[in-house]
Amino acid sequence: MLKFAPYIMKSLWRHRARTVLTVSGTAVALFVFAFIGAAERGLADMTRGQQAERTLIVFQANRFCPSTSRLPQDYEVTIRKVPGVADVLPMQVYVNNCRASLDLVLFHGLPAERLPAWRELRLLQGNRDEFDTRSDAALVGEAVARRRGLKPGQRFTIGDITVTVVGTFAAATPAEENVLYTHLEFLQRARGNRLNEATLFEVRLQDAAEPEQVARSIDELFREDRVPTDTRPKGVFQASVVGDLIELIGWANYLGYACLGLVLSLVATTAVMAVQDRVREHAVLQAIGFSSPRIFGMVLSEGILICLVGGMLGVGTALMVLWWSQLAVGTEGVTIALGPSWWLLFQGLAISLLIGVLAGITPAWRAATAEIVTALRAE
Repeated sequence: MLKFAPYIMKSLWRHRARTVLTVSGTAVALFVFAFIGAAERGLADMTRGQQAERTLIVFQANRFCPSTSRLPQDYEVTIRKVPGVADVLPMQVYVNNCRASLDLVLFHGLPAERLPAWRELRLLQGNRDEFDTRSDAALVGEAVARRRGLKPGQRFTIGDITVTVVGTFAAATPAEENVLYTHLEFLQRARGNRLNEATLFEVRLQDAAEPEQVARSIDELFREDRVPTDTRPKGVFQASVVGDLIELIGWANYLGYACLGLVLSLVATTAVMAVQDRVREHAVLQAIGFSSPRIFGMVLSEGILICLVGGMLGVGTALMVLWWSQLAVGTEGVTIALGPSWWLLFQGLAISLLIGVLAGITPAWRAATAEIVTALRAE
């Protein structure tokens, strides 16, 4: 079929306006589909995995935004004694906006000496030692640094918090790269916070521990204490916080499927029109010896080519925008990273190929099985 590629290209370029419009419509639809796929994949990365299942989050009961959760820091000692608990990390969280936002700035304050044991970070720029010794130091995730234009040595202010950027890092998950790490005491001293209080505790479990059982034990300990707690696995906690966004992404999936249906209809219409315009041409090809399977393959190739070109343009543009913008949608201190991935590229191209086959198979069959005499007499 490759030797007939020049003929296929000439056939498409013969009606260039129609071809360009079809390719453009396919590209726009696949662009939207790729963006929705990025949001869905970011959500899956956030709520699944070993860390999401084997780490508990202890939060103040009946609270939502991080600024409303105030747990006594000495709870850490009591939590460590619970059977099944391996380690406990107190954390102060500051967020610039508790509502849904595409530019969420999220500070995590924790004991500096415990950061390497709790987070898998790869330093890209800056000095790790300076973070340990400087009280207002901040390690900035690559996504935030790129979005805000931050580099080591700069001062950065958001709300009542002013930090000095001492380094940027890459993390194991895209969502982690939307975080700024600071010292626990530094955030505790910020206006509106108090020393010896934490927003939440992260709890690592022993290998044999049952997460739900340990969570119930922790909450039972503090049920009648100064501040009751609500303990859940990290993935469940994050999913509950971004519940509205999960529902929105779920509805957006229908928009993505509608875009694919639009592409199918658009390419199928173009293929039908192309076959109708060239009824006599296909009859002549059959008359001079072209077999029905060969004509079927050439017509089908036109639909596939249109879809693949449109898909590559749409998905490729979406991945470039996602890489450059480092978008992340977040609410109440939890972020969903919208990042590019090879999976999105392969998925987009595979769907483009499938739509091209489905859209072109009926017109190709009609062209291949048309009666030669009747087709030559067609107006």
